[in-house]
Amino acid sequence: MADERVRMQANLPEERIHRLVGPLLRFMHVEAAGGIVLLLFTVTALALANSPLSEDFLALWKTKVGFSWGEFEMLYSLKHWINDGLMGIFFFVVGLEVKRELVLGELRDPRRAALPFAAALGGMIVPAILYLALTTGTPEARGWGIPMATDIAFAVGCLAILGTRAPASLRIVLLSLAIVDDIGAILVIAIGYTTSVDLGMLALSGVGIGAVVLIGKLGVRSWVPYLVLGGVVWFGFHESGVHATIAGVILGLMTPARSWVSDNLFQEIVRQAEAVLTGDWGDASARYSELRRVQLAAREALSPLERLVGALHPWVSFAIMPIFAFANAGVPIQAGAFGEPVAVAVVVGLVVGKPVGILLLSWLAVRAGIARLPTGVGWSAVAATGALAGIGFTMSIFIAGLALSGASLDAAKIGILTGSVLSGALGVGLLYAVLPRPADAA
Repeated sequence: MADERVRMQANLPEERIHRLVGPLLRFMHVEAAGGIVLLLFTVTALALANSPLSEDFLALWKTKVGFSWGEFEMLYSLKHWINDGLMGIFFFVVGLEVKRELVLGELRDPRRAALPFAAALGGMIVPAILYLALTTGTPEARGWGIPMATDIAFAVGCLAILGTRAPASLRIVLLSLAIVDDIGAILVIAIGYTTSVDLGMLALSGVGIGAVVLIGKLGVRSWVPYLVLGGVVWFGFHESGVHATIAGVILGLMTPARSWVSDNLFQEIVRQAEAVLTGDWGDASARYSELRRVQLAAREALSPLERLVGALHPWVSFAIMPIFAFANAGVPIQAGAFGEPVAVAVVVGLVVGKPVGILLLSWLAVRAGIARLPTGVGWSAVAATGALAGIGFTMSIFIAGLALSGASLDAAKIGILTGSVLSGALGVGLLYAVLPRPADAA
């Protein structure tokens, strides 16, 4: 029995590098860490855009990067490659997380999904209506989708500030709401901000998607063919006029959520390997073959969706989103810009429209018997969470870049930053006021 306990508690050897990167890895697993890094890059971009280096900093993102091949040319600004290329990976992870919630998470149960679905719907409709009411008859009305989004990294980071004071059920509501919100934002981008479509290039994407389905049915496990075909799908969307990031969402939703090796099969393979490895160690070839079989089984005991979320999430949280913020959040701030109609409309949409819409449709869904409040969550907490959902940042800036340009875009960004800061402060303050302390809750 003692030997069994030793074997169960055995750890991998620790090298010197582990002591160096250990604190970094622990920081990356803190829930609010992604929001902290994103905030740092945002503040830095704002500081540079309003410093003597402003001209050079803003010109950097207009630098042309690309290649040409005969008459074909792909030469775009650095910001374009970030917004259409790197953000494609971000939207791929969004698609993965939506698929996980629909198949394995809270959204798989219609009764549980009803509340976040209704809340997200209200949190999209009311801000858009308020924005349109304040910009009707102007070119800026095209930005109606800007205040509809919720930035999950900042929102969850703010919720984490409250620690154990915020019940797990409230966090689940916020996460589910943000996921449904992402689905809405994706539809807004695909439908509201697509102008002209090249059907030939769209057909190329369709062929790529069909090929992904085919090799999946054939049981291809290597990631290389999927990466190549994913590139084809992205290129087809990019050249078709439909925003290229939609390719990432589609591919994310197509990723299998079930593992190839079942739990029972994996346990059996491990038992068989144990018999080999505890026997004659003289046969190196047999031992190597068995270890490779266990390695493959261990890898395939996780679904492709789980593996990809685990592998890509740190890159998205600590690289792609900060780079996006660094390239897009830098806007010269002028006092008069805060009073621009588009800035005011965005602030009102985020700070007022989000909590009102979320609270209103949640209340209607509960009153109609379609949804129910989670245990330990009252209407005051729902209203406070609605305020927190007014942090629009990443997706709002992304949609603003599709809808507006020039001075209108700068004013919209100022509105997004102002509205997100006010929503975060209001949400945290209200939650702190209405949620009982852990000792009181006990």
